[in-house]
Amino acid sequence: MYYSKLLIPTLKESPADAEVVSHKLMVRAGMIRQMAAGIYSILPLGLRVLRKVEQIIREEMNQIGGQEVFLPSVQPAELWAESGRWDFYGKELLRFKDRNDREFCYGPTHEEVITDIVRREVKSYRQLPITLYQIQTKFRDEVRPRFGIMRGREFTMKDAYSFHATEESTHETYSSMANAYSRIFKRCGLDFKMVEADSGTIGGNFSHEFVVLASSGEDCIGFCNSCDYASNLEKAETKTSPINTESPLPEDLNEVATPKKKSVEEVTQFLRVSPNTLIKTIIFETDQGLVAGLVRGDREVNPVKLKNLVGCEWLIPASENLIAKTTGLPCGYLGPVGIKLKVFADKEIPPMSNSIAGANKIDTHLTGIQFKRDLKVEKIGDIRSVNEGDPCPKCKSGKYKIKRGIEVGHIFILGKKYSESMQALYLDDQGKEKPMIMGCYGIGVGRTAAAAIEQNHDEQGIIWPISLAPFQAVILPVNFSDDAVHSAAKKIYKSLWELGVETLLDDRPDRLGVKFKDAELLGIPIQIIVGPKNLGDGKIEIKLRKTGESQLISFPEEIAYISTILSEL
Repeated sequence: MYYSKLLIPTLKESPADAEVVSHKLMVRAGMIRQMAAGIYSILPLGLRVLRKVEQIIREEMNQIGGQEVFLPSVQPAELWAESGRWDFYGKELLRFKDRNDREFCYGPTHEEVITDIVRREVKSYRQLPITLYQIQTKFRDEVRPRFGIMRGREFTMKDAYSFHATEESTHETYSSMANAYSRIFKRCGLDFKMVEADSGTIGGNFSHEFVVLASSGEDCIGFCNSCDYASNLEKAETKTSPINTESPLPEDLNEVATPKKKSVEEVTQFLRVSPNTLIKTIIFETDQGLVAGLVRGDREVNPVKLKNLVGCEWLIPASENLIAKTTGLPCGYLGPVGIKLKVFADKEIPPMSNSIAGANKIDTHLTGIQFKRDLKVEKIGDIRSVNEGDPCPKCKSGKYKIKRGIEVGHIFILGKKYSESMQALYLDDQGKEKPMIMGCYGIGVGRTAAAAIEQNHDEQGIIWPISLAPFQAVILPVNFSDDAVHSAAKKIYKSLWELGVETLLDDRPDRLGVKFKDAELLGIPIQIIVGPKNLGDGKIEIKLRKTGESQLISFPEEIAYISTILSEL
């Protein structure tokens, strides 16, 4: 391709609203342009990158037996009503009516549609297992779209769905899918981790995320510095730590005046005790009413873990006004003793003795709290957030490290959530009807490309992994109007395409400095500089974008050597 014939509208400055590197560089490199909040047009170079990601995904999905389909993006409300998600999904679901006043949505995901297809077409256990996938546009009406195509409202996604007769078969496909995802992200040149995760609104009871490590990531993951355990912080397991049981306070339940002392730090300093002797009581609003979560004073409640322990559909921190209006209790002095709410305690609470908590009275705390004697708890479980340095729950010597990351893939075992509600049944070998067991597997195509930029860039621009680069090589003639340079550049261009090397020839009349800056910005892995001086010595210059290393090779004898360089990148 000739540079002058391509639409590559590069910019010198980053857009004012761009917060992360990938957004800035994709706009500057002329790969994307915003049409509306969270909605982007993909320009030629950007589309070449996305197609590279898609091709890698297709090859790996086909290798494990996936069959590609293309499903409607517009979905009837009736299907979502069958699964129970029409009323539950929330404002992210873009809903509308057609001219006949029938309700539809623009699909944010396709569990209902694929389940409807399979329940119509698959009737026997002999037709199972089956895995269907698509690469298609989705729309989720995010309240705050940001980070360019990394968190847009409209985006391209690979979503796959598997249907099974047995749990064993489901786990076999899940394992195959996990391995395929690992190969996909390795081929995309990404540094990533597969982490345990919460299933969220999709449902299911077993899931993992694939997270690209990057300081700009919205998610935090915890992983062991000794073994291979890793998890999203929403699900990261904890190990109960020893606590300081020494206290100068009596073991009997007593009220103690704590005037204007509300925070953990204020109360513990006033009473001269360690924060791990305090029980922190946090009130949350749920679809089942208000609930209380208990953790040690030196811990924080993990809302996702608490939601799962409560078994509610949604859970958010309760406002002080709601707490006061509903319970009449004073915030800052809340405690679990005698509270008229369902109480859910972290697993570190029961071993505590002679504890301290709010007395549910202004300027007052209780001391000498004994778990079995004084507390009425609905359930006990792991509901606290992990901290860096906490002991690993899986090995003896490891400690948690916490890093930010970008979720690029997510796999779930859905179980029978959709097949039971939508009656996706099959006949087993005894002729009995049973609901199919399902799995669900997604990859964000644009997110993967953006994550690659977050991990591979410098002050000059993008440094594409060779597998995702829009072109593998770019030819930079010092002066394209010079006959010798012009002839050599075209010869190199023709030879490289014949060798299967995707090559961009910068035929613009601009100065070499301008061409260099654009080449650095676009991040094409190999730069081939063709100048009259080197040509006079029978040489051309090869420069690697990633390292900046350059070398002279003989021209035209060693043009094929460029293919060798590519194979080593």
